[in-house]
Amino acid sequence: MNAPLAGLLVVSLEHAVAAPFCTARLADAGARVIKIERPEGDLARRYDEATIGGSSYFVWCNRGKESVVLDLREEVSREQLRKLIARADILVQNLKPGALLRLGVLPDQQARDEQGLICCSITGYGDSGPLAARKAYDLLIQAESGLASVTGSSEPARVGISIVDIATGATAYGAILEALIRRSRTGEGADLRISMFDVMAEWLTVPLLNSEAGRPAQRVGLAHPSIAPYGVFSTADNRQILMGLQNEREWQAFCIKVLASPEVLEDARFSSNVARVANRKATDDLVARTFSQLTREEAIARLSAADIAYAEINDMTALSRHPHLRRITVPTAGGPVSFPSPPVIEADKPRRYGKVPALGEHTQRVLAEIGPTSPG
Repeated sequence: MNAPLAGLLVVSLEHAVAAPFCTARLADAGARVIKIERPEGDLARRYDEATIGGSSYFVWCNRGKESVVLDLREEVSREQLRKLIARADILVQNLKPGALLRLGVLPDQQARDEQGLICCSITGYGDSGPLAARKAYDLLIQAESGLASVTGSSEPARVGISIVDIATGATAYGAILEALIRRSRTGEGADLRISMFDVMAEWLTVPLLNSEAGRPAQRVGLAHPSIAPYGVFSTADNRQILMGLQNEREWQAFCIKVLASPEVLEDARFSSNVARVANRKATDDLVARTFSQLTREEAIARLSAADIAYAEINDMTALSRHPHLRRITVPTAGGPVSFPSPPVIEADKPRRYGKVPALGEHTQRVLAEIGPTSPG
C-alpha cells in the first residue's frame, strides 16, 4: 500500500502498444489495472514469438494487469463493463473514436463528475477534423506527421522502435497523473483526449519551426542537424565513436586536448557553432583527420581528458551485455521473462512488477466481485 497509486482502480479497453504502455506504468506505480480483452485477445499477444511468455510487445506492456475477457457484442458483457467502470477511478481506452458511446457503456457526464472518473481516450487523429475517422498505427503516424522525413540518411526512414506509440502512452500517463493531482484537490474527474498525431507533431516542433523559417530539416543520419561537430568518426583501428559538443568552452577544450591544434581556435570558419554548422564539411573533415590517426583507446582517452561527451555505436547484442543495463524478471504463463527495467528508481522503495496475465486469467474472479448481472 506504500506504492504511489495503491488503492486506485483502472479499467482499460486497450490493445497494441500506446494505451498498454500507459497502463503498465499505472500498474508499476501500484494501481490495480483490469485489462478488458476481446475473446480473441489483444492483437499484440501475437505480434511475435520472441519470449516464452508471448510476444515481446505484450510481455513488456502488460505486466501487473488482470485480464478479463468480455464480448462487447453481447449486452450482458456491456452491462458487466458498465459495472466495472462505475467502480473505477481511471478509464483508459484506445478504441475507435466514439466506440464507447456507441456501445453505451460510459456513464453520463453528471455521473462521471460525481464519480470523479478520469477518462483518457487515445486515438490516431482525435475526435474531430478531416482525418478523425482514419485508422492510425505507429508507422503511419511517423509518415503522416513528417517524422520519417527527418529520420534516416538518404531516404525517409522509420525510427527503429514504436516511438509514436511510446510517446503517446507516456503523454497519456502524465496527463492522468495531472488529473489525479487535481482530483485530490477538487474531487473533479477529467475527460482527456490524446491523439497520436498531436503528440508527434508537438515533438517535431524544432524541425517544424526551422522549416517555417526557411531552413528545412535535412536527414543527417547519426549527426546533429543543429550542432557541429556532432557525429560519428572512425578511428585508425576502424572503431566508430559518436561524439558531440554543446558549447564554446567544450570546443576550446576539444581543439586543445583532442585535436591538439589550438590554432584552430583562430579560424573564422570554426569560431562559433553557427559557423561550424555552416562549414560542416570542413569541421567534420578536421575532426575525421585526427580520429583517423588515433586508436579507439587513444581517442577515448583524449575525449575523457577534455570532458567531451561520447558514445560507442552498439547493437542489441551489445545492449544485452551492457554494464549499465538494469533488468527486471516478471512471471508469465510460459515462465519468467527478463527485460530492461522501467527507468523510475525510488531510493529505498524498490518496485514490484506483477505477472503478465494469460488471456482471460482473471475473468471469473473479477466478475464475481461485481455480482450477478441482469441486463435490461
